[in-house]
Amino acid sequence: MSAIVGIVGRPNVGKSTFFNRLIQRREAIVDAVSGVTRDRHYGKSDWNGKEFSLIDTGGYVVGSDDIFEQEIDKQVELAIDEADALVFMVDAETGITGMDEDVAQLLRRVDKPVFLAVNKVDNAKRLEDAVEFYALGLGEYFPISSINGSGTGELLDELVKVLPETVEEKDELPRFAVVGRPNAGKSSFINALIGEDRYIVTDIAGTTRDSIDTKYNRFGFEFNLVDTAGIRRKAKVKEDLEFYSVMRSVRAIEHCDVCLLVLDASRGFDGQVENIFWLAQRNNKGIVILVNKWDLVAKDTHTVKDYTQKIKKAIAPFTDVPILFISVLTKQRIFKAIETAVTVFENRSKKVATRKLNDIMLPLIERYPPPAYKGKYVKIKFCMQLPTPYPQFAFFCNLPQYVKEPYKRFLENKLREEFDFEGVPMSVFMRKK
Repeated sequence: MSAIVGIVGRPNVGKSTFFNRLIQRREAIVDAVSGVTRDRHYGKSDWNGKEFSLIDTGGYVVGSDDIFEQEIDKQVELAIDEADALVFMVDAETGITGMDEDVAQLLRRVDKPVFLAVNKVDNAKRLEDAVEFYALGLGEYFPISSINGSGTGELLDELVKVLPETVEEKDELPRFAVVGRPNAGKSSFINALIGEDRYIVTDIAGTTRDSIDTKYNRFGFEFNLVDTAGIRRKAKVKEDLEFYSVMRSVRAIEHCDVCLLVLDASRGFDGQVENIFWLAQRNNKGIVILVNKWDLVAKDTHTVKDYTQKIKKAIAPFTDVPILFISVLTKQRIFKAIETAVTVFENRSKKVATRKLNDIMLPLIERYPPPAYKGKYVKIKFCMQLPTPYPQFAFFCNLPQYVKEPYKRFLENKLREEFDFEGVPMSVFMRKK
């Protein structure tokens, strides 16, 4: 599992801008009005080959009468508790404020590495003024500018030195995480598999609060099943306990081999289910989509086909994912779901011999070479699978910079056709020969 870094500070100091820069996406809303961020945002970043998860928090305000700010404060404290290291952001433009001192007082009680980032240092005058932040009593500070990135490299160099090493834990048994929205039937699915009511099941969304492991050893299969709390939209996460539940579900996805994504057939493959799918895909986990409560859906001859097409349209271009229509209540196809998950786990662990890979892929590439770019022709001479936990392939050629994404997708599709990597994210790299 990767380390967690929390970004904290009073409102409107540039935390979300810094978060967006590190994850290289405009995911957190940024505005000149203070207090725009009310929920936590999660993202993944890496620096010098070290990967870590980021939490962007709302602005911390002590003693406010505003109900939103009271909730934000609770969740900032929870994020501080969960993080391995903290970036405390302040604003060079306004100098030290009472709210900065309140946050500093909170952080001085925390037994974790704290990095003081003085933001908006984009001229020599502000660089001189930044000296006043020594008064916060947190030691050395880092002058940065979130908007243009200056100084962030020095901060990240020091930050990654204190983060715990990311270890790909080698468990003897594969780990399958059952994930999805609240009340989709995740706990009922596990109860049906193990043949007993191990987990509390109710019609109330959010019954499961934690990520729980169960060892499964039946019909020749042996693995760990992880039941997770349902992941809802961040705007819907109000209770402190539920915030922890969502964080643990995110960690369970990071820590598993295959995600069994359970969705309610009556609700469809909505935006939140799609978010969970892409979270699993970004973490390079095997994925099986289980459409539950299929017995309650009115059907005609095209129902399965139409439903499958809708899902594949939503998850394109990664459409090579098994989709099963199940009913936990009637136990329809739940054993097939486990068989499929085991197959996806084997696909994720699959290693293709270099000779076999070249014997199949090089003639294909010769028949369908990369398009010429500015009169230059790309010649791919050799390929190999990289020694990584999920399938990654390197193709060695004379001009890797001229190979565009559509051709990489063509190579990925051919690899999937020839070697069966169904349900597994894959990366294709072009390298100088």
